[in-house]
Order: sequence, then structure tokens, then C-alpha cells
Amino acid sequence: MKKLLIAAAALLAATAARGADMVPRTYTKAPAIPVSNWTGFYAGANVGYAWGDPSIFYAPNNSVIAGSGSAFPTGSWDNSGALGGAQLGFNWHVNPQWVTGIEADIDASGIKGSNASAGVVGFGAASFTTSQKVDWFGTVRGRLGFLPTDRLLIYGTGGLAYGEIKEDTSLTRSTGLHVTGGGFGVSCTANQTCFAGSTSGVRTGWTAGAGFEYALLQNVSVKTEYLYVDLGGNSVIGTAFNGNGQKPASYTATISGLNFNIVRAGLNYRF
Repeated sequence: MKKLLIAAAALLAATAARGADMVPRTYTKAPAIPVSNWTGFYAGANVGYAWGDPSIFYAPNNSVIAGSGSAFPTGSWDNSGALGGAQLGFNWHVNPQWVTGIEADIDASGIKGSNASAGVVGFGAASFTTSQKVDWFGTVRGRLGFLPTDRLLIYGTGGLAYGEIKEDTSLTRSTGLHVTGGGFGVSCTANQTCFAGSTSGVRTGWTAGAGFEYALLQNVSVKTEYLYVDLGGNSVIGTAFNGNGQKPASYTATISGLNFNIVRAGLNYRF
């Protein structure tokens, strides 16, 4: 029994000595690993909706349809439609809270609208119709964004805009019209389209807007953005189908700047 007590006492003494020799460790929290590094190329897809409200001014080009009680109208209409396409860009994560970059996109577009205005040509009631359609458009923009968190990017953007625009105009009279003067003329029957014209082509302008992008994963993000696009004004000439033995008379439909608002959502993958 005496030997057992001596052994137990020796064990306790050794344990106490070891505990006295141990130095408490200082706990250091591991640094947080950033959820997202925004630097790199990315590509993605987008869908959205656009709307605008251009105005129009009709004016005669020849005296033969400018006089005789003629009254050419002004008007406006609403353009709207869905859109969808793809984007490609590059981000530079310049410091922990700022990201800059460049992005190019191109979208198919259903943006369209038309105007119908009543007027008078040669003492007879006339209906003027003009329509406009954006077949597709694209932008090349700079982006500058702030990171309130490492996942959320709030940015402003602006740059070049371009798109293919189609416009047409026509004039119909409720009664026949047969006049000549000054080397120009027009001849048409009641309720017949007397004048028509169209134009199409790629136009350029500018765009500006803002949005936010959220990183779901290291390489996957979703975004929502607003853009204002201005592709400038244009005019369409409506020319008489029948000049009544003279040069066909004409009028001009002057359309105010083609500008529209866009709201769209997108998905990006960073390489």
C-alpha cells in the first residue's frame, strides 16, 4: 500500500511540473478568403424590355401639295418591345473595393411603333402613317463599379451604341387627288396610298446607364441594369407613286431622335 501511495504522488508531481512548463497559445483568427475576384474575361446572356416615345413632323417638299388648303400634321407614338442577346467583357479588380472594365453586347430587338396622324392635302382629308423598328442594336461601354461587399458590384456605364433601324411612311387620301404645278404632280384615286417611302441602315449614337451585379459563385454572377440609348434623328421621304405626267411630288417625315430606355437582366460566367 505504501508503494502504491508513493507512485501516485510521483505521478501527480510530474503532471503538475509539466503543466507549469506549458505556455498558453495565442489564438489568431485566419484571414477571410475573398468570395470573388472580379478580374478576368467573362461572357453571358441577357434579356430585357425597352420603350421610348419619338415625335414626328410632316412637311411638303413641293409647292403643288403645300398650298390649296393643305395642313401637314405633327405627332408622336410609343416604341416598345422585348430584346435579348449576349455580352462579352473584361474586368480589372483594381483594389479591394473598385472594379473597372469594358463590355460589348449585341441584342436582337422587337422594339417598334407607329404613328397615324390626320392632315389635309389639296383640300382633301389625308392620313399620314409612319412606323419605326429596331431590328438589332449593340453597345461598347466602359464600366466602373464599387464593391460594398466582395460579392456585390454597383456600377455606372457608358459608351458607343449602334443599331439597324427601319422606317417607312405613307399618305392616303379619302378622295382622289390629281394636281400638277412647278414641274411636280401627283395623281391617285380615293382611299389609295398616294405617297410612300422607306429607309433602313445602321445608325450610331451613345448610351449611358447603371446597374448591379452579384456573384453567386467565384465564376458565376447575375446582373440587372438600366441603359438609355440615343441613336439620333432621321427623316423619311414619301414620294408620289404617280406624278400625273410630271416629276412625282413628295413630303418629308422628320423623326425626332431615336432614343429608348432599357431594363434587362443577365447571367455572366468569368473565365
